[in-house]
Amino acid sequence: MDRLRDIAIFSHLSDTQLEKLKKISSVKKYRAKEILFYEGDEPVYLHVLLQGTLKVYKTNHKGQQIFLHQFYPGGLVAELAHFENIPYPATAEFMSDSEVLRIDYKALEKDFFKNPDISFEIIKSLIAKHKILIDVIQKEVILTAEAKVAKFLLENEELFKTLKNTQIASILNLTPETLSRTLSKFKALAFIEVGDENHIRIVNRDRLQEML
Repeated sequence: MDRLRDIAIFSHLSDTQLEKLKKISSVKKYRAKEILFYEGDEPVYLHVLLQGTLKVYKTNHKGQQIFLHQFYPGGLVAELAHFENIPYPATAEFMSDSEVLRIDYKALEKDFFKNPDISFEIIKSLIAKHKILIDVIQKEVILTAEAKVAKFLLENEELFKTLKNTQIASILNLTPETLSRTLSKFKALAFIEVGDENHIRIVNRDRLQEML
């Protein structure tokens, strides 16, 4: 029950309500590279990521992945598919070993959506997803490859210590070679330093910001 209370959307529920929620929920473990759902699948559960990392992507006509977003613990995953009563618009794949809370959506809707706190948290989550969509459009249409890498460095410097460059390239919808060349250029320009185990540290944040 404590794990349910730690999730923002359910943090205001009473013990009785949490116990009721527990009865319509289950926790499932996944391995890295397993699929949570495919684009076109019909949604059944509302998913909350408890541990690990999850990426959501679309696939183009050439079979190439177009990265949309990466989820971290605590976030609702693809809730819009439930609210709009549509199939999942993208595929979700785990980037690390993970745990997911699966909630029977129909039961949740029937018994909990009248709670104003839950409704408010859902609205906040949907607004956040809208901002993510705008960011994806801006990144893909407006930013150059160098600007994409600079933006990612500024916003996610720590991920360069935990993710492989191939994973980061996938997130940015770049080839690994393009990412490698860009990082080498940033290093030569003294924007970044590359330390032990190829860990990257920003040394000139202002110059990176000028790339955007």
